[in-house]
Amino acid sequence: MDSSVPSYQHRTLSIKLWPPSQSTRLMLVERMVRNLTTPSIFSRKYGLLNKDEAEKDAKEIEDAAFVTASQHFEKEPDGDGSSAVQIYAKESSKLMLEVLKRGPRGKEENGELISEKGDAAVETVFDISGGRRAFIDGQEASELLKPLMGPNSFTKICFSNRSFGLDAAHVVEPMLISIKDQLKEVDLSDFIAGRPEAEAIEVMNIFSSALERAVLRYLNLSNNAMGEKGVRAFRALLKSQNDLEELYLMNDGISEEAAKAVAELIPSTEKLKVLHFHNNMTGDEGAFAIAEVVKRSPALEDFRCSSTRVGSEGGVALAEALGACTHLKKLDLRDNMFGVEAGVALSKVIPVFADLTEIYLSYLNLEDDGAEALANALKESAPSLETLDMAGNDITAKATVSVAECISSKQFLTKLNLSENELKDEGAGLISKALEGRGQLSEVDLSTNLITWSGAKLLAEAVVQKPGFKLLNINANFISDEGIDELKDIFKNSPDMLGPLDENDPEGEDVDEEAEDDSDNDELESKLKGLEI
Repeated sequence: MDSSVPSYQHRTLSIKLWPPSQSTRLMLVERMVRNLTTPSIFSRKYGLLNKDEAEKDAKEIEDAAFVTASQHFEKEPDGDGSSAVQIYAKESSKLMLEVLKRGPRGKEENGELISEKGDAAVETVFDISGGRRAFIDGQEASELLKPLMGPNSFTKICFSNRSFGLDAAHVVEPMLISIKDQLKEVDLSDFIAGRPEAEAIEVMNIFSSALERAVLRYLNLSNNAMGEKGVRAFRALLKSQNDLEELYLMNDGISEEAAKAVAELIPSTEKLKVLHFHNNMTGDEGAFAIAEVVKRSPALEDFRCSSTRVGSEGGVALAEALGACTHLKKLDLRDNMFGVEAGVALSKVIPVFADLTEIYLSYLNLEDDGAEALANALKESAPSLETLDMAGNDITAKATVSVAECISSKQFLTKLNLSENELKDEGAGLISKALEGRGQLSEVDLSTNLITWSGAKLLAEAVVQKPGFKLLNINANFISDEGIDELKDIFKNSPDMLGPLDENDPEGEDVDEEAEDDSDNDELESKLKGLEI
């Protein structure tokens, strides 16, 4: 026996973060479009961009940020690109903020630019969120908030992106008391960042007391890591609100006890139309408390409870509570641990959502049974559905029959996301058949679905001729190199419609055996014939 010990040479693994992949760049553009077209305190002051204008601006912003970051990277070729990534993100944010503050470009008529924003007789929004994220002391607060001291017509204030300490809070307190009777919208998101807990709690108490009994329609307390102590620090403000239409409590570290405090402190939600509760630590017990708030909100139109660690029991409670919300238009429950039982419970209340236009159900562990129940319920309701997202739910071809029939019933569907499932070619064929006649369709994502050239071809042919279609994402599948070439040929007249294929694995599955292809095609044809469209 050879007793010698082999010698291994240590090698350093070098990872380059720059340049980003094409799919990453497209994802950034999509996120910017979503932000630019979402109502915000900026849109209330400067106007809201339409989809076409936002897409144009987002592409220009991303291109400019990419060039700036690339120029920086060229100066440090031996680096890992991390600083270039930071510049890319910062430049994108800066340029997007400029676009938000610019507002709609306006329209040209007879050679003259016609403003879409109209002439504001008075200034109604006071916003200090622009510029760098920073602490604010008493002296700076006195200067920055001076417009609040004299007579004014402000009905909306935004203190986001500035961290208030005790001295600054004491400066702003009398100002808030003097204008609270005219305020309708208050944004205090991210206004205590980096402060010690005791100081942050006291600052929140000061703001809460100063704004007590202000009759608000909009309140944003997101990004403050409040927990139960923080929620209760806003007791005076929350307890005095009876007319809220929009409430945002995102990324606030809201646990089970904090969620119970929210349900306890808000006396009335009968007028509430928007409730966003994203990225908290709620869990099942906290979900029970939020469900009580939802039950008392019959006017709710937009409910977001994504990434809140809610399991099956909490999911069932939320689903049952949503049965009272007959005006719901947008439902976002992504990234929770609902499972099949909660999915089935949700399917039972889906029929009451006659006005539903967007539903996000990705990463809920629905599996085939949960997905089938929801698809069957949606098929018979929500006639105006525009967005359907069921990504990452372990859906196979078995449930795809129901999903496809649901899709075929939605004549206004514009976005479909079934990525990160297990549809394979059989499921891809069913979906491609369902997409026929969907003239409004603009985006389809079936990436990471074990699809080979056989299924990819059917999907490509189903969308390539659609007017207004923008993106087919079938990346991270098992398409052969020859199949990739044929896909590019199908989209030769509109290459931008085909998403990146840089994560495709041509070796993922053997697709070159003619007998196997024939068998797959026969099975696909059989399934397609039985599909109800």
